[in-house]
Amino acid sequence: IEDLNKMGLIVKIEDIMHRTPICERSKTPIEIIPMQDYYLKQLEFAEDLKKQTTKMKFHPEQHRKLLLDWINSLKIDWPISRRRYYATEIPIWYCARCGEPHVPPPGRYYRPWAEKPPFERCKKCGHNEFIGEDKTFDTWMDSSISPLFITKYTRDAKFFKKTYPVTLRPQGKDIVRTWLYYTVLRCYQLTGKMPFKRVWISGTGLDEKGEKMSKSKGNVIDPVPILEKYGADRFRFWCAQESSLGEDFRISEERIEAAGRFITKLVNIARYVSSFPQPRRAALTPTDKWILAELSSTVRRCLEGYKEFNFFIPAVAVRNFTWRIFADHYIEMSKQRAYGRGFSESEQRAAWFTLHQVLKTILLMLAPISPFVTDYIWRKLYSKKSIHTEKFPKPKWDRRYTKYTKEIIEFNSTVWKIKKERGMSLKEPIEIEIPRKLRIFQKDLKAMHNIISS
Repeated sequence: IEDLNKMGLIVKIEDIMHRTPICERSKTPIEIIPMQDYYLKQLEFAEDLKKQTTKMKFHPEQHRKLLLDWINSLKIDWPISRRRYYATEIPIWYCARCGEPHVPPPGRYYRPWAEKPPFERCKKCGHNEFIGEDKTFDTWMDSSISPLFITKYTRDAKFFKKTYPVTLRPQGKDIVRTWLYYTVLRCYQLTGKMPFKRVWISGTGLDEKGEKMSKSKGNVIDPVPILEKYGADRFRFWCAQESSLGEDFRISEERIEAAGRFITKLVNIARYVSSFPQPRRAALTPTDKWILAELSSTVRRCLEGYKEFNFFIPAVAVRNFTWRIFADHYIEMSKQRAYGRGFSESEQRAAWFTLHQVLKTILLMLAPISPFVTDYIWRKLYSKKSIHTEKFPKPKWDRRYTKYTKEIIEFNSTVWKIKKERGMSLKEPIEIEIPRKLRIFQKDLKAMHNIISS
């Protein structure tokens, strides 16, 4: 400024406000310095990549737009060299005289800054001294070819042909523009094909206030103490039922603890059901047919969720069915029958059969989400082999009886409410009329609520 002033070239001096990039971690200003670097071509592939991505199925579909938006935003080729200590070294040596770059033969990992070059003379000028490259690759340069590594690209042609493209890429939405995009770019450049058949993109874990977790903010939760305190199954079930696929979710110990209560409920249900024998067949009552109809509907919803890799759907479906329908209503409706109090042996066997059928199916539906507790109960009650060797259940029961569910829940809730308002225990007799539509369940309902005729 002083030189310009002396030369009389300054027109005006004023203070201005301008935007300055700040480091997310240190909060210090970032100075942009132009430097010589290596670039990988990407602009000329952009249109092809947008067309090729239609060959991949996204879970959820709306997150396909994250990838397309990034491709559309590209303005320069990809700078792939970095100046860092810990990263993949760039395998290049330069002639000390003329600067000609030399690339070593493929097949091994090279450290040019620390190793002698695998050649004696410069191919251009014949000089015998070289300088090793000390820059490293961008971290996504090698992580982007993970599908090629696991399918043995260039190492086993037969294996590669059978396994590539791979079935699924699971990842978070925060690295769509990096890991997903660069994998698609590099694998397409090398093979001419998309690397995956399906892309599964989860949401971002936020703190309990809905803010992004960050070490600098101090709001990160260490998962190890949580896992030690609540166990893997409770943690996994919380994660599955917290939000639908692709949506952000909040993380707090209170929410994990609350979700874990369902696992405790399941263990208590299994303990109750295990007290009864396991008949191979039975003559089902209307109450049994009703809960098995609801079970089939739940199996159907779970299958739909699993096929879309959306574990929120089966987690919520199993939880609601197990707790709000099976435990709250069927177990209570069938309890007197299961104990043989005022019912025939045939009716009792039907209750036993149904209790075990439902529990077995619940365990199978929940096994992919909570693998340990389900396997433990399965081995204790039903088989010496692991539950994870079993086939997934099918919705084999007639679902027509689900038309009674709303009325059953409303009637039971009404009776419980009346008894509570009157200060009565649930075991005390009550005089109340069973709705005409529910008369087919009359025997179980009378025993459940201790209903006396008017």
